[in-house]
This record gives sequence, C-alpha cells and structure tokens, in this order.
Amino acid sequence: MLVGVDEELLPIGQFARLGRLSVKQLRHYDELGLLRPAFVDAETGYRYYRASQARAALTIGLLRSLDVPLAVVGEVLGRPPEEAAGALSGVRDALEAELARRRRTLAALERVMAGGLPAAEVRLVREPALRVAVVRERAAGVADIGRATSLAMARVLEAAYPGDGPVRLVGLFPVDLGEVVEVSAALVLQEGWRVSGARVEVLPGGVFACATHVGPYDQISLTAHAVLAWCAERRHVVRGALREVYVSDPAVTAPEELVTRLMVGVEEDG
Repeated sequence: MLVGVDEELLPIGQFARLGRLSVKQLRHYDELGLLRPAFVDAETGYRYYRASQARAALTIGLLRSLDVPLAVVGEVLGRPPEEAAGALSGVRDALEAELARRRRTLAALERVMAGGLPAAEVRLVREPALRVAVVRERAAGVADIGRATSLAMARVLEAAYPGDGPVRLVGLFPVDLGEVVEVSAALVLQEGWRVSGARVEVLPGGVFACATHVGPYDQISLTAHAVLAWCAERRHVVRGALREVYVSDPAVTAPEELVTRLMVGVEEDG
C-alpha cells in the first residue's frame, strides 16, 4: 500500500476493465484532459482512478462508438442534457450529410449495376462565347461539391438575375478533382441586366464534346465519365472546365426527369 494513497483508488489496469477502455486510451484521454486520474504517484508515474469515474469512462466509450469527435466529447462530459444536446447537434448534422451522400452513391452504383457502365450518346457541337456573371465557391472534396454548387448558384442569381426573363445557368467544374475543388456558377446575361456581387466574364466558345444527362444531379458524374471516355478513345484533347448546362428547373421538375447538358471543350483539328 502506497503511503497517502486512498484505499478506494483503483490502479489503471483495474479501472480500464471497469470503464471498458484500454490502458492506452486512458493515458491518451488523460493527456487530452478528458479524464484525469484521481491520483498520480510522483515517483512511479502510476495513475489511479476512483470507481465513481467509471461513468465518465463509459460515456466516452459510448460517444466514441457513435463517431463523436473527442473535441465534442469534452464539451459533453458533465454537461446538463440540454447543453449536451446542443454540442451533439453538429455531429448529428454531419452524420446525416454523410448518410445522404452514401445514399446518393448507392443510387449511382445501382444505376451502373442495372444499366452497365455509362455510355451516353456523345457528339461534337460548336458553341458561341457567352457573357456571364460568375460566382465561385470552394468545395472540401468531391462529397462537398453539391453544397458548394448550390451556394454558388444562389449567390449568382442574387447578384445578377432581375427576377423575370429566361434563366440560363451553367456549372463549371475542373476535369481533375483534388482535395479542394473550385466550382463556379455562371448566369448567362441578357441585355440590360445589372450585376452586383459577381464577376462579369466571357465563357469561351468553340468545339465541345456534348452529351445529355437525364436524372438526378448527383448522378451527373456517370454521364461525365461517358463524355471523357469518349474523348479519350478518339484522342480528343480536352480543354477548360467541364460544363453543366441546366435545362430543367429543379423547382418544378422531378429529380428523375431533370435534363442537363454535359460539355467539355476539345482542341480543334488543324
């Protein structure tokens, strides 16, 4: 028995079994300040815990099993239920977003399983240059492109659309996707429209490989694959961004019936 050590204290190994955590985890949580030992022997460095701390240990294990980050775990421990719920709401939102992304991925996979690898009809078209208002947003990876695109579209409409007349929106995306993806929303400008809060640019014209996508926006990548594969097979050198020209209004069109033109510029022969 160590002098000055309470008989109720448990050595770290025994407490680890009681709290359903490993000794390594307990040491890590001590370093992070999540679960401090009740006593640390100054000579040996041995950690000792009270049985009453087992509830905190079990709570940490439970929250980690629910994919709650350690930073949030620290906010939850010892808080009243209403405060804990507030701290956990962000984790719930992130899990819901990930679940939605997984469902979209599953739907795309099922489409490939049902119809095979995408082989959309691709053709070469010549397009004129377009005067547009452009807003750019950064997406934190492929999974975040949908959010960034929606935000960019809302911003460009607010910046340049007067509220009446035809709307022609174009999404611009890099062909090669990295960890950070810059997406752009372009609104084709009509004579007399004023622009405030967006850049006015000219989208280059020229020859484009083009295909039509019918279906949800989150499955457009299947048609984009078909367009790029078509270009590669014919040794067409692609240039510029991949363009999505939105033909349908998603506010009044079912996701399965949305029509989008996919285009990518190609270098002209000669």
